[in-house]
This record gives sequence, structure tokens and C-alpha cells, in this order.
Amino acid sequence: MKRSIKEGFIASIPVMAGYLVLGAAFGAYVYQYKLPLYAAILMSVIIYAGSMQFAAVPLLVQPFAPIQTLLLTLSINARHLFYGISMNQQFKTAGKKKHYMIFALTDESYSVIIDQKDNNIIFWTMLLNQVYWVCGTLVGYLLIQFIPINTNGIEFSMTALFAVIFIEKCLDKKPIPIVIGLVASIGCLIVFGANSFIIPSMILIMGLLLWGGNKK
Repeated sequence: MKRSIKEGFIASIPVMAGYLVLGAAFGAYVYQYKLPLYAAILMSVIIYAGSMQFAAVPLLVQPFAPIQTLLLTLSINARHLFYGISMNQQFKTAGKKKHYMIFALTDESYSVIIDQKDNNIIFWTMLLNQVYWVCGTLVGYLLIQFIPINTNGIEFSMTALFAVIFIEKCLDKKPIPIVIGLVASIGCLIVFGANSFIIPSMILIMGLLLWGGNKK
């Protein structure tokens, strides 16, 4: 177990740097809407979906709109359905841990576990990543009460993290998935437009990667 925790921690270090800061940004964002600390912590523990958490905060202070909330959640988190499929075989052998691993599969965790075959290491990597996010949320919520910060545009921080992860992946010596992702996304953006290209691009990327894998 010690080896798994150690390896999981090493794998989680790139995410830790982002999640502590972004979790703090989320905590500050929640405080801006005058929601209590327990709401921020519960969202980071139970929802644990960065982009959706930022989007959900305004919804909590508005009249309940279930259809709007459902559609917004599907549009933001639909990508999880696609890259989650690629981990299906890996998670099947994880025993009881697989339930948490399915829940905790975020974009950032996926990027650092995709090549890992040891489920124990994957579990600890994902658990530590969520701990970083929750800790960041707590620190951000408390810190902003003593250090006034202009939070305009703070929700863009998740997009910034995605950009950093993409740059890190560009440094890997595996250019084919990156090229496929870029070409498919740009093509679908042109065809379907900015408001509707995410799901078609994910389907196209998944199809191309599966086709390429089957040809090997």
C-alpha cells in the first residue's frame, strides 16, 4: 500500500499544483455569492466537477429550474461519458474501488492515469486529487474573507487549467492523439458551431482512436 500511495502522490503532483489554486478560486467564488462554507465543501466532496461546480453556484441562488439545470449539466459534463468508456476495462478489475474511481474521474485525473495499469496507484492518485480540490476550496473560502480579491472572471480558471494540461501533453512523445483531438475539434467547430461542437467532436475523437487502436 505504501508503494501505491507514494506512486499515486508522485503522479498527482501536477494536478495538485492546479487543484489547490483552482479549488481556492472556487471557494472564493462561492463566498462571493454569500453561500455558507459547508455548501462549498459539500459541492467539492459530492459533486466534484470543477466546471459544473462553478456553473452550479449561480443556480443555487436562483429559483429552482430542474430542466435548465439538467441540460446545463449534460452539456458541460457530457465529455465524461466518452473518456470514461476508455477506462471501462481498467476499472473492471478494481473491485470495490471502482465505484469511487468512476465518480472521481475528472479531466485532470484522466490525463495523469491514462497510461497507468495499477488500479491501486490509480485509486490513490484520484483520491489525493480530490483532497487537493477540497483543501483548496476551504482555503479559498476562508482566505477571501481576509484578503479582498477581485473575482471577476475567476470562473475562467478551469479553462486555463485545461490549456496548461494540453501544453503538458504536447511535450509528450505521443503526438498522434493530440493531432487527432485538434483536427477533430476544429473540424466539428467549423461544421456544428461553437455552441454544439463538443459532443460531436468527442464522438469523432473516440471513433478515430478506437479505429487506430484496432488497426495495431
